[in-house]
Amino acid sequence: MTTQLLAEGAPETSQRFACEQERLEAQVLRRVGGRVRDLRVLVRHNGVILNGRCATYHAKQIAQHTAMELTGLPILANDIEVR
Repeated sequence: MTTQLLAEGAPETSQRFACEQERLEAQVLRRVGGRVRDLRVLVRHNGVILNGRCATYHAKQIAQHTAMELTGLPILANDIEVR
């Protein structure tokens, strides 16, 4: 699992956001039951971008809805690749 973060400010603020990002990724992974591999979540002030790989469109959809529910933000891009 990889976390990316676009945050400005003090290092302790960035570190706090990184912990929140990791927690969000872990929660999404728990809800999709491991059906999304290499999940990456990028949270911006105006929305969320998802990346990763999965076998079904259903898993991709669950990940998207979970991220929206947990953050209260819209999905800017769901780049989870279905293979």
